[in-house]
Amino acid sequence: MEHYRTRILSRTDREPPPLTALLAPEGVPRLRGDHDLNPPDAHVWVEPEERPSLRAAAVLVPVIEHAHGPHVLLTRRAEHLGTHSGQVAFPGGKIDPGETPAEAALREAEEEVGLARAHVTVAGYLDAYETGTGFRILPVVAFVTPGFSLTISPHEVAEAFEVPLEFLMDPANHQRHSAVWRGRRREYYAMPYNGHYIWGATAGMLKNMYDRLYGD
Repeated sequence: MEHYRTRILSRTDREPPPLTALLAPEGVPRLRGDHDLNPPDAHVWVEPEERPSLRAAAVLVPVIEHAHGPHVLLTRRAEHLGTHSGQVAFPGGKIDPGETPAEAALREAEEEVGLARAHVTVAGYLDAYETGTGFRILPVVAFVTPGFSLTISPHEVAEAFEVPLEFLMDPANHQRHSAVWRGRRREYYAMPYNGHYIWGATAGMLKNMYDRLYGD
């Protein structure tokens, strides 16, 4: 993990795609998504009739620069939420009108877990990720200076926790699981850690982070 900072700065995108491109029906270059592990259904995970309602979102991938090694901050969503309740997620949400993806990710992180922007420096962007529930998500990677305190919003988040970046970037921890969804068996990435089941879109974005930082 000695060179993680250099890899993040050199192997992520410096600028986000325009929102019009992010939501274009044909997608953006290197579009990743829930469809990645499910050929020949590639790029049809979001059914064609749902594509006009694709929604733009951004998440923060907060890399905390501890002296003992970098960790990634994740959350577990509140159990009472209507969608994705109890699931592990990055701080994030929809991009409001007039916002950039980075502004949306920083705002959501502040609202959900109280992560002060003074501790956060945006480093770059991963590939956009399309979910089966109709979102195009742009992951915003950021360096976080230790010394912050969190204030969890119980309406949105049950808990926040950290995972070593070294664990998440180890391909030995990138498991492939499957489940039936919408009548079809789908495969997805999972990275179980210390009692936390990191899976689905969150694990998929972390796998993309690995591919961007350590792939050929």
